[in-house]
Amino acid sequence: MTGGTEARHPASMHLGEMSPEDVLALMASEDPRALHAVDRVQAELAEAARRVAETFLAGGRTVLLGAGTPGRLAIQEVTELPPTFGVPSERFLALVASRAPVGPAGIAVTEDDTDGVTAALRDFHIGSGDVVIGIASSGRTPFVLAGIRAAAEAGAWTSGIANNAGTPLLMAADLPILLDTGPELLTGSTRLKAGTAQKIALNRITTTAMVVAGRVRSNLMTELRGSNAKLRERAIDIVSTLTGIAHDRAEAILVSNDWHVGETLRRLERRD
Repeated sequence: MTGGTEARHPASMHLGEMSPEDVLALMASEDPRALHAVDRVQAELAEAARRVAETFLAGGRTVLLGAGTPGRLAIQEVTELPPTFGVPSERFLALVASRAPVGPAGIAVTEDDTDGVTAALRDFHIGSGDVVIGIASSGRTPFVLAGIRAAAEAGAWTSGIANNAGTPLLMAADLPILLDTGPELLTGSTRLKAGTAQKIALNRITTTAMVVAGRVRSNLMTELRGSNAKLRERAIDIVSTLTGIAHDRAEAILVSNDWHVGETLRRLERRD
């Protein structure tokens, strides 16, 4: 058995015979390592966030590449950015390889496919002025590696997120980010600690980038759109909180601005 995320964890050699309580206790003892792995790369995450923010403000795009669990995390990340920060969906893209149906983001069935990702990057005209971030627990997934190399050749700035040290992905990217989560309790199941660390890292990169890009005021999502009842209530609260106007007036102005919080705030500021 190889090392890193594929190594057998000495504490879980008898996992198959454990009680539910003991399995959960063992997992609870290991899960903090995912957070600690992310905390150790704060400087690298800050650099990635700055690059994403600068790219967004300059009109460029950010692409997340992944296969399997990292691919599904990439889809979740980019899908949640438009409703949270009001960004155009075409500015944040996920290109993934997955056997499970994942919609238009799925451009390959297997992680060994190196042609699909390079063709997709070419079709999207990814190049100078764009950011491409590849995520691979092993750091050697052919789909992700091919994408990072193709993006770099096209002039894009690249970052690689992996959970094993000294891997090809970390060596190929402009900014390597090592999330050293160690072996999984269930050998090779990187949807556990490795995936948890990846999710936290992506959250930190994109949220920080959107703060830097001015899509947040105070700690409020000031570029969201009220597309459902819950978000409309939130939009009214945000406008009322930031401007001091009554809720009914905030609602009326939001309605006239298609429930876009940012446009509503800017309209009120122009009046002042």
